[in-house]
Amino acid sequence: MKRVKIVVAYDGTMYCGWQVQENGITVEEILNKKLSELLREDIIIIGASRTDSGVHALGNVAVFDTESRIPPEKMSYALNQRLPEDIVIQHSCEVPLDWHPRYQDCSKTYEYKIYNHHFPNPLARRYSHFVYYPLDIEKMQQAADFLKGEHDFKSFCSKRGQQLTSVREIYELTVTKKEDMITIHIRGNGFLYNMVRIIAGTLIKVGLGVYPPDYVKEILQGLDRNLAGPKAPACGLTLVGINYGKNS
Repeated sequence: MKRVKIVVAYDGTMYCGWQVQENGITVEEILNKKLSELLREDIIIIGASRTDSGVHALGNVAVFDTESRIPPEKMSYALNQRLPEDIVIQHSCEVPLDWHPRYQDCSKTYEYKIYNHHFPNPLARRYSHFVYYPLDIEKMQQAADFLKGEHDFKSFCSKRGQQLTSVREIYELTVTKKEDMITIHIRGNGFLYNMVRIIAGTLIKVGLGVYPPDYVKEILQGLDRNLAGPKAPACGLTLVGINYGKNS
């Protein structure tokens, strides 16, 4: 028996998120099915991050156990031949049998894309949220700076979140613009349910002038979801990667 780690990229547009569920096809379901067919075993993968319906990933991580003699580093090539075009294994390798993708020290990086122009771009619609009114990225960055560091992010969590604590640490949070595309780049030690999308929705309100930048401090201190902005649409969010360090 060996444990194999895979790094998965996917376009989440056509999937009901990562985790297997009854109401639609998910990324996890596809991977379980195709791995089971390839290895001729009943495979159930364990994922690091359960992305929501419509959310994309460049570097989600999962593991599975197998008796197969296929070299772990070759699993990615064999599996990619069976997967649909919108799911691709970027890397595969063997890890210790007790290695769990959700119980390791790590940092996660997300990006939220906003297409800010007079008219929508049909080529960007799957991977960005369209906002017609001009956004002030300087004010958005001022607001973002208040969120850096360790805080209780209860105000930025949807009620379905089941985590034991809402304290998280954000290492990086930047707002940049290239031509008409605004990118919110955020890296932290973990994120609550819908936390990144609520942060994005709140920063958009700041960019529109609805909230002043320092209102974000009140949102944090209030520990009340009703104080923060709306949850931004899923299409703009991508899980860029999960960093476990040199030996993982």
